[in-house]
Parts: sequence; C-alpha cells; structure tokens
Amino acid sequence: MRIDSLPYSNIQTQGAQRRERLRQQSPQHLEQCSSLILCALRERQADVSRNALVLGAGACTEIPLAELVRGSDEVILADLDLASMRQGANELLTPSLRKRMLLVQCDISGGVSTNLNRLLAKQSWDLLVSRGAQAVFDIAAECLEQCLVPDPPELEGVDASEFGLVISSLVLSQLFSYPLLDVLDHVQRIAPELLGEQERHRRYQQAAADFRLRIIQAHLHLLRKVAERDGTIVLLSDIRGFVFDIYGTDHDAEHRRTMPLVPRVLPDLVGENFTVLEEHYWEWLTDLPTKGRPGRGYEVVGYMLK
Repeated sequence: MRIDSLPYSNIQTQGAQRRERLRQQSPQHLEQCSSLILCALRERQADVSRNALVLGAGACTEIPLAELVRGSDEVILADLDLASMRQGANELLTPSLRKRMLLVQCDISGGVSTNLNRLLAKQSWDLLVSRGAQAVFDIAAECLEQCLVPDPPELEGVDASEFGLVISSLVLSQLFSYPLLDVLDHVQRIAPELLGEQERHRRYQQAAADFRLRIIQAHLHLLRKVAERDGTIVLLSDIRGFVFDIYGTDHDAEHRRTMPLVPRVLPDLVGENFTVLEEHYWEWLTDLPTKGRPGRGYEVVGYMLK
C-alpha cells in the first residue's frame, strides 16, 4: 500500500530542509499557511477549548508549531507517520513547549487503504486478466464501490468536540489518491499492458469519482466531529497539480500542464458543512525544472471555517 511508504517519502518532502527550500522558491506558500493558522488562533473564541489538533501533521513543515503551542494548552499532532511527527516536535527548542504536545499515530482516513487492499486481495485476478481489460476494471470499480469508508473515521486518542482549533494540513487529496494509486499499482503488477485502459472504462471512472467524494465528505465530517461547537477550523488542501518546463513559465499556460486533484464541488461541500470565514488561493513549487525533468507545483486552497 502506498501509505506504507509514507515515512520514506516524507523524509524527502518534509521537515526543516524542505522548509528552507520553500522559503527560497515558494515563500508565499509558507506565509499563506502560517498567516491563516495564526489568524485562526487569534480569532478563536475565548469560551472554547484552548486545545488544538493538527490532522496530517507530518513534520509540520507548513505549521507555525512554536506559535501554535504557545497559544494552546495542548496541541495534538495526528498522522500515520510517527517519525515525521517526532522530527517536527524536536524542532521545538524548549522542553516546556514539547511537554504541551501529544503525538497520536493513526490513519486519519479510518483505514480506507487497508479496507480496499482486502477487497483487491479476494479477487481472482488471473482469471480476470484472461478476460481482458473490461473484466479487470469492472472488478476494480466494484472494489472501490464496496470499499468501506468510515464516515466520520474513528481516531483512537482523538476525542470528539474537544478542540477549539482544528487544522487539516494539506492531507485531503492524499486520503483518496493513495488508495486509488494502490488499485493502479495492483493492475500494473498483474497486467502492466492494461495500465491506461482505466481512462476508457466508464464504470471505473465513475467509481473513482464517487470514491473521492466519499473520502472528502468523511474528512469534512471528521473536522466537524472533533471541533468544539464554536471552534475554528483551518482546511489547507492541494486542489490542482501542474508541471512546467522552464523556470519562470510556471504561470504560462503554454508551458504548463495542469491536473485536477480534488473535485470542483469541493467549495460547495465545504459550504454545506461549515460557515466560511476566509477563503484564499495560492500556488507553491515543489520542484524546479532540471534537464530532462519538468518542474512541479500545486494550486492550494486555504479555508478558515466555523
């Protein structure tokens, strides 16, 4: 499963060194994330809990962790990658600040990748491959349709209605993209010649789209569940990825190819579940182009919600 590789991939993409690279090539990304979180911290009502929760915390690359801890009674970091959370916590210089943090290792999707993997493992793939792409992707679609998506997920160690501030830190698109990639990884292992056929399979495309929506709804419901009634929520999410060939042309449509990551209905879903206090859009570059390899970046939305 893709989530099993999180500790390795996060070493490459998170932490202090990554933050320094972002300061050099995408300082607006760090500034936008930090300003929205600190604004939510300031705007938190006086009569709500002073506990804060960061979902998908990782190494807290985009989180102003010291300020968040100083402004809270307790900060819980929740993520599957315990090593990255420890890395982020260890950046706090004083033991008094670290004592006000709790690290909770959990799958904040509620085990979706595991549930999907069990369904995939039950299928007679050799027989399906012999019948061709239609049979393979019919069953792949059926696995997505049948996959249990806890709504909302139960997170051990994270209580309901306990937090005056909840932050979802650039994790939303990962919650559905990792299990969907697991399906395609499986197809590549059993029948690499069929990879790409899913683009022409209508049922599979619909099943994947419905799967994304179920995951998003479950995550939004989780945010509602863990936040105190009048608490504040910050939702940071990649919404589109893009690649570009020449540095300085990342905004040039002629040199830029985009790929949607979340459905266009995300703003509607957010509005159905919360009162939107602030909504901001920006971009960040994760990799600059090199010889033979394009640059990459993401378009991001940041919400402050009640």
